[in-house]
Amino acid sequence: MALAVVYSRANIGLEAPLVSVETHISNGLPSFSVVGLPETAVKESKERVRSAILNSLLEFPAKRITVNLAPADLPKTGGRFDLAIAIGILAASGQLDISLLNQTVLIGELALSGEVRAVPGVLSGLIACRDEAHEAIIPAANENEANLLGSDDILLCQHLLALCAHLQGEQRLPKTRRAVPGPATERQGLEEVVGQELAKRALLLAAAGGHNLLMRGPPGTGKSMLAGRLPSLLPLLDDHAALETAAIRSLAGLNGIRENYYEAPFRAPHHTASAVALVGGGKQLNAGEISLAHHGVLFLDELPEFSRHVLEVLREPLESGSIQISRAAYQTRMPACFQLIAAMNPCPCGYHGDRHHECHCSIDRIRHYQQRISGPLLDRIDMQIELQALSKTQRRLLLGNRRVKSKGVDLRQVVAQAQKRQRERAGKLNARLEQGELLGSCHLSAASKQLLEQLMERLRLSARASFRVLKVARTIADLKGDKAVDSKHILEAAAFRQFEGQA
Repeated sequence: MALAVVYSRANIGLEAPLVSVETHISNGLPSFSVVGLPETAVKESKERVRSAILNSLLEFPAKRITVNLAPADLPKTGGRFDLAIAIGILAASGQLDISLLNQTVLIGELALSGEVRAVPGVLSGLIACRDEAHEAIIPAANENEANLLGSDDILLCQHLLALCAHLQGEQRLPKTRRAVPGPATERQGLEEVVGQELAKRALLLAAAGGHNLLMRGPPGTGKSMLAGRLPSLLPLLDDHAALETAAIRSLAGLNGIRENYYEAPFRAPHHTASAVALVGGGKQLNAGEISLAHHGVLFLDELPEFSRHVLEVLREPLESGSIQISRAAYQTRMPACFQLIAAMNPCPCGYHGDRHHECHCSIDRIRHYQQRISGPLLDRIDMQIELQALSKTQRRLLLGNRRVKSKGVDLRQVVAQAQKRQRERAGKLNARLEQGELLGSCHLSAASKQLLEQLMERLRLSARASFRVLKVARTIADLKGDKAVDSKHILEAAAFRQFEGQA
């Protein structure tokens, strides 16, 4: 048999299109060529495959070998096609019968010894195989990811010879087993936070409605500490969301995918991060921080220190919940439904408006520093609050041995109940409501509409900002279990737009 066809899967973001690995062997001067838009790592598979076959004591044909990765216009990256190429050569040269591989996908990189090594992004390929009823043979080193699916159609391979023995009916490859992910890590909550009642209330609302939040205040007021405790309020993910976030982490090559599997992700990139690091892309498509924060929280500390260009790329995903990545070789859409929590100082020295320290910044420097955050981006942040340093009494309480704790209220359960009301009503959280959906769910009275119009005029709110106030008001009502949004809900929501109308 001079022609053999086996199957693998490429990796374009979370998409895993099927790739036919066609191997043809003919007479002629010995050569080995791979076609079908392979990048460097795929071209180098020739040397890995040759050594793996020889070191497995199998015959590498001294003939003209052509491997075509179809479709030809689909970019192929990484070493994930090594195993399929090796099996194709062995089948085309008559050393293997591949009749068992008609509905099977092979994914794996080969070491020179013939060992099968792990590849990144295998989970998205396995999900695609499950959806299309294909069997999959993957590296045993990717077992932790495969166990999240626990399908009988996923086989584990440690060595090229083990796969050969499987195809010859000598010894079956082991199947994956369903493994229960470990419990979520116990995180510190808001119970022992002294003071900052407004910020704690804002965090509760942000968690309940999926709202974006910006905290501004002098150094040491607890902005980063408060943001780090937000995950303790967020309910655990459902199976679909947890698997989707795990697939993104698999694409990024992150370890510990099974740890904290059901916990909402929390990402906090440094302010030196580039636009590509934040949104994803690159020569070989990598998941950005906004995709790694999908179904979770993206925390940007020292917000004005980020490049203006980097911050502006957040505007589209904040609205759409996804990011379109377009490059010369590929185009794909990555999920990025994240919640933005940001923190910043009020001025370059950090002490503008602080009761305990003197600010040495000029008005122009303060205005220039605050204007590093563009109006359109600020407009997309639902809640914007000022934090003040702790009072003398609060500092004494903070340093004391006894702390004031909450009265046993399970805030995560409160948030879960509020989110349940939102999903039963509209199928999504309030922060993601469209204009028509929002107005239909608020049931505003004439007095409430008039109050909202007055606030728009007094606070100089844009149309987008006014609807974001209404979304927060809807969340306040959901926390209380109220069906309609009234004036008291709108007034409290407007109190979380503290930057509006400022010079």
